[in-house]
Amino acid sequence: MHTGLIFDMDGTMVDNMMVHHRAWQQKLAEVGLSLSLDEVVAKCHGTNDDILVRLFGDKYTFEERDAISYAKEALYREVFLPDLKLVDGLHRLLDEGKKRGLKMGIGTAARPENVDFVVDTLGIRDYFGAIVTAHDVTKGKPDPEVFLKVADQLGVAPEHCLVFEDSPTGAKTAYNAGMKCIVITTTHRSEEFTSIPSVRRCVPDYTSVRLEEELIS
Repeated sequence: MHTGLIFDMDGTMVDNMMVHHRAWQQKLAEVGLSLSLDEVVAKCHGTNDDILVRLFGDKYTFEERDAISYAKEALYREVFLPDLKLVDGLHRLLDEGKKRGLKMGIGTAARPENVDFVVDTLGIRDYFGAIVTAHDVTKGKPDPEVFLKVADQLGVAPEHCLVFEDSPTGAKTAYNAGMKCIVITTTHRSEEFTSIPSVRRCVPDYTSVRLEEELIS
């Protein structure tokens, strides 16, 4: 029986991935790397430092990568603020989880300032007993460290946690953590998840998710 809910943030709690992709495209162009939006989608996943090492190797020091990352995230927050809202049905789900006494947490590759931007602007921090960000882990997804840390902080065994994710990498992370997963298809098509054993089903948003059905299996 599932007693813990773990949410990825970007693309899962808020439909913001295209804003991130466009911010990456603009920032990378500023440092001399012109990519199409499709190339950005394919290459810009994981922590920001992972992304910059993937794209540039050892061209930049960690401090220089961190500065590029910080500037990109500031641009993202500026662009996204007018449209910031939870994915449809999520507020109801959080209320239901709280009423049922479920432990809920966030496990994300986002930087802390982006997590604060979402949870504090939307006033939802009190729903979560654990929030693990990119700065709290040494290994990015699909390594299970992020979800295992959330489960540990919530005091829930991994096999009793249900993960909500939007990407194949995130779904593989849930599998590697020994957790089942429901995919929100804001960013990827459902057929991209057919080979990932952790995925129970794919849904466009949370309006069809009923905890009384999800918690018994």
